[in-house]
Amino acid sequence: MPVSILMVCLGNICRSPLAEGILASKLPASDFIVDSAGTGSWHVGHAPDKRSIGVAKKNKLDISKQKGRQFSSRDFDSFDYIYVMDHSNYKDVLAMAKTPEQESKVKMILNELFPDENVDVPDPYYGTDNGFDMVYNMLDEACDIISKNLLKKHT
Repeated sequence: MPVSILMVCLGNICRSPLAEGILASKLPASDFIVDSAGTGSWHVGHAPDKRSIGVAKKNKLDISKQKGRQFSSRDFDSFDYIYVMDHSNYKDVLAMAKTPEQESKVKMILNELFPDENVDVPDPYYGTDNGFDMVYNMLDEACDIISKNLLKKHT
């Protein structure tokens, strides 16, 4: 049975689609499922932000076919690992957890780079285009560590 990983941000159009695409590119699809969701519902059914699609394409990834969806409590049953992009997402996702086991699945993604520092991935939505490059690079580094750890543990 494949190991499943969910990436979560606010709207599921900037950070989490990038994280989904990046991590999926580093793991064999036969052994791992990577998805993304947002804590808010504004962009359900929408493609990622064009700037996220652009920075992914510049890095040889295609995330254009992803569709936004909202995080739900059922995701705790469907996913083995849940990575959130910031403190707000962390709080919102944890509020839906019903058991300590569910809570233990939720991690701040940049803790992979900066253990126990709880650093947020900045939301590039209202910033400049180079913010998307910065976010891509942060997520790429974090996903390198996540993929190596997952491959060691699950293959």
